[in-house]
Amino acid sequence: MRAAIFSGPGVVEVGERPDPVIQKPTDAVVRVVLGCVCGSDLWYYRGESPHAAGSIGHEFIGVVEQAGAGVHQVHEGDLVVAPFIYSDMSCPHCLNGSTISCPAGGNFGNGEIDGGQGEAVRVPLAGATLVPVPGSGHSDGMLRSLLALSDVMSTGHHAAAVAGVKKGDTVAVVGDGAVGLCAVLAARRLGAERIIALSRHPDRQKIAREFGATDIVEARGEEASQAVLELTGGTGADAALECVGTEQAIATAFAIARPGSVVGIVGVPHGQPPFAQAFFRNIGWRGGPAPARIYIPALLGDVLDGTINPGLVFDYETGLDHIGDAYKAMDERRAIKSLVRIGAL
Repeated sequence: MRAAIFSGPGVVEVGERPDPVIQKPTDAVVRVVLGCVCGSDLWYYRGESPHAAGSIGHEFIGVVEQAGAGVHQVHEGDLVVAPFIYSDMSCPHCLNGSTISCPAGGNFGNGEIDGGQGEAVRVPLAGATLVPVPGSGHSDGMLRSLLALSDVMSTGHHAAAVAGVKKGDTVAVVGDGAVGLCAVLAARRLGAERIIALSRHPDRQKIAREFGATDIVEARGEEASQAVLELTGGTGADAALECVGTEQAIATAFAIARPGSVVGIVGVPHGQPPFAQAFFRNIGWRGGPAPARIYIPALLGDVLDGTINPGLVFDYETGLDHIGDAYKAMDERRAIKSLVRIGAL
């Protein structure tokens, strides 16, 4: 099969991989319809985080082509959303809301399991992992939003959920990438009355507004912190959602959170978070990789009935043959998030 191959920093090209096959009764083989490039993939692309040479990518939707004898929850021909990690959904960690910690689980595109930027994927623990999509004849726009559930919408929701966003809150979102924009949408979905998006890019500001942002702050660093404090009468936000992972972004999130609040952190951390400052203001933080499989069913219902449309974050599209362009567009900030069209539904 054809798939994206990571060969080192700055080099992602289409190549050949062995066709996936059922290895265990709990496996399924999914033919990929849509995949995409994640912001975390750029850390590998830029050489800032290690990644083994080979298959890459962890976000995809597709159609079940084969299901092992032990898979009963999904069936051949089902359209499915694949959360960005696989898990058994029955271990103590999964049941406690941390599917990333599942002892039997793992990541797609990890050297043993092919990634989602290819024509097909073997999905371990498929019955527990894959989420079937009801109905048929879904529009292309709907498919884009379904793909967003695989990671970015679930991750944005995680930031809002762990920060305790509730009806009437004032929420500040640090980061205007796909996750940050989805965090804006998640905050609105959970009932936030005022949502302050920190963004310096007009195209991203437009989507933030459409997703529910009531205020835009274009500054960064100390200037951004002061702007948010001014907007909130010096109090700070009821919840701050950090969706970047850089040291400056984390520091900003803590600076704009009101005393006694919780910062939701879902950006992959780089640098040293300012926890000493947070300690003396009784500010807590929660976060980490989102338990997407736990969130997808509820978010799926809202996508299918049109309540949310997270697929708007995909503003660049290419095919598998031009996978390198999908990475370059995001690396050069010409795209919020690159969609890769791989197969027909």
